[in-house]
Amino acid sequence: MLEREHLIICLAEPSLLQAKLIQTMLNNMGCHHVQTASSGAEVLAMLDNPVIPPDLVISSLYLPDMTGTDLVYKMRENHNWRDIPFLLASSETKTSYLEPVRQAGVMAILPKPFTATQLAHAINNTVDFINAEEHRADVNTEIQLEVADLTVLLVDDSKTARHHIRNVLTRIGFERIIEAADGIEAIPHLNNTLFDLVVTDYNMPEMDGKALVQHIRTLSMQPSVPILMVSSERDEGRLAAVEQAGVSAICDKPFEVNLIRRLLKNLFADQGI
Repeated sequence: MLEREHLIICLAEPSLLQAKLIQTMLNNMGCHHVQTASSGAEVLAMLDNPVIPPDLVISSLYLPDMTGTDLVYKMRENHNWRDIPFLLASSETKTSYLEPVRQAGVMAILPKPFTATQLAHAINNTVDFINAEEHRADVNTEIQLEVADLTVLLVDDSKTARHHIRNVLTRIGFERIIEAADGIEAIPHLNNTLFDLVVTDYNMPEMDGKALVQHIRTLSMQPSVPILMVSSERDEGRLAAVEQAGVSAICDKPFEVNLIRRLLKNLFADQGI
């Protein structure tokens, strides 16, 4: 099991002052293995280190040679780096800038300036993610059945988002996962396979998450299946409509491993399992 103090962290921050402040925060919480980089190219070189690759990348949104968004997508496109946790630190608040990063699968988006408490929470979530496989037995005990025996339908139009969510579910212990890129693609699977859980995004082409939930609840052969919506949607009116349509629970992107565990426990408890 990897402890927080043993994390090897790559910090990409072009500002020497900001880099020093963040490194000091990390040191104060026991993380002393911090490698700093001032550009995306330096981060990629560190990731390519076959001896001691980073366990975690923390990056600013704006780097001199690329954006943090470019960096995380380069990581997700490389088979060796695609599952390395990524934290974004940025003062940017526009959804158009942050949504692609959320879709890439990040542990957290830290708003600059962030506090030591916020950083510690993100680091702890990262450690939980890395160690999730070693806590599978705990999840089975909480839910009172073998997670590996459950069949999951994962629906998201973003391939990178699906990979990240699948990665989290797999680390928790799920093994039977069927993917669909949107609601339309999900319907044939719902007609042919009985699922124990549906995990879906909200914003998708052709048929969005709300329409998919309505279809499952009113037209499918499994109207009572638990539905977990994992979405970065912020419009309260839309989210209220989704809840009214019959979603079982809503979880933000990025999401936390322990939060997913608690939601799953509640979902299956509601089903009387």
